[in-house]
Amino acid sequence: MGKRKQDLGDVPMGGTRAEGDEDSDDDVEMVNVDFEWFDPQPAVDFHGLKNLLRQLFDNDAQIFDLSALADLILSQPTLGSTVKTDGNESDPYAFLTVLNLQEHKDKPVIQDLIKYIKSKAAANPSLSALNELISQIPVPPIGLILNERVINMPSEVVPPMYNMLLEEMAWAVQDNEPYNFSHYLIISKNYEEIDSKLDLEESRPQKKKKKAGEKSQQFFFHPEDEVLQRYAMCTGTLEYTHQHDDGHSDSKRAFQEAGIRTNGSLILIDGSKFEAAVKAVTEYLNPNPQ
Repeated sequence: MGKRKQDLGDVPMGGTRAEGDEDSDDDVEMVNVDFEWFDPQPAVDFHGLKNLLRQLFDNDAQIFDLSALADLILSQPTLGSTVKTDGNESDPYAFLTVLNLQEHKDKPVIQDLIKYIKSKAAANPSLSALNELISQIPVPPIGLILNERVINMPSEVVPPMYNMLLEEMAWAVQDNEPYNFSHYLIISKNYEEIDSKLDLEESRPQKKKKKAGEKSQQFFFHPEDEVLQRYAMCTGTLEYTHQHDDGHSDSKRAFQEAGIRTNGSLILIDGSKFEAAVKAVTEYLNPNPQ
């Protein structure tokens, strides 16, 4: 059944506005939408969750059995949330859940995820703490946070999902269920702007190129990730195993001048700091609650 219904007021559901783009007002449509939070529904949410998982894992979605992963999420219907706009029978526009890597370590899809995370953490020095943690045998009780939403979904839907998750985990622990985690690992995505091949082909004026060795600036698809990483033991970008050719970035142009290249993101938070991180996310995304 519905958990909580909230009216976020007028929210932008149109195009993305570029800073300094005076004409971009015409690309943003303001609409009033009522969002409703539900427990995951095994009877109706399978395909919607699978599509959101495919979006979350992006280029590397093909590595994982997303059907098995969606089934696993739906096997714990009292934990986590979906967000819908047209009642319980409609497809979810967003979801958030947590999976116990230790509890499900024998399931093939979790084994694939652990192997994948280990390989990516081992390749990035900034993720050495994660590599050391997830390489332990048996794997510690790490809560894997999976959170995705459709493009242009307002970020204000996120704080209720995280706060309800905290409540649900507390109730589950009281019932001796395995949701007392030593750490939380958040899988997300970021992107970097790259020179557009279309610009090169059309000989348009180019933006100033990066100097040799200069790191590309990373941008978050989920604004809450900027807050969560402040509470992290470690955080880092992972390059997808399956890469598109250079021209594919032009199909994901963030602004007129640049294409974008998407990457994965891993954020590891000590269990003792997770509640404070959720509070900070709530204050950041909903600074003036009514």
